[in-house]
Amino acid sequence: MFHIVLYQPEIPDNAGNVGRTCVALGAKLWLVRPLGFRLDDRHLRRAGLDYWQHLDWEAVDDWSAFEQRMPGRHPWFFTKRAPRAYTEAAFAPDDVLVFGSESQGLPLSLLDGSPDHRLRIPMAAEARSLNLAVSVAVAAFEAARQCSITAHGR
Repeated sequence: MFHIVLYQPEIPDNAGNVGRTCVALGAKLWLVRPLGFRLDDRHLRRAGLDYWQHLDWEAVDDWSAFEQRMPGRHPWFFTKRAPRAYTEAAFAPDDVLVFGSESQGLPLSLLDGSPDHRLRIPMAAEARSLNLAVSVAVAAFEAARQCSITAHGR
């Protein structure tokens, strides 16, 4: 099972759509506070539609709390400040894929400690960024492809 981490997400619709992607892949969703929405937000539930009841998810208070729950992991950090494309990484079935907030991305405090685990999604220079939910889907489905995980399981 993959672990998808949204670090301080701000938009409930994005989190809901990421939740739907997690259900499709059998991945666990982690939400690292503070969040830009409440977990009972109707937009979050609407974006997740009827998938939310099938979602394995957990919210933690901060990055330190996440690290305590997932000790010994070396997460993949997705950032436009990475030298390597996500297609150059060798993903494993229990990997942790971390994505930053919609407006700020991931803080340097997280990125500085893992220079070999920073990845980017290449795009034209005119595009500032991709939508968070789209970025998660692109990366997670590539990781699943590499690990031969399909929508029906391993």
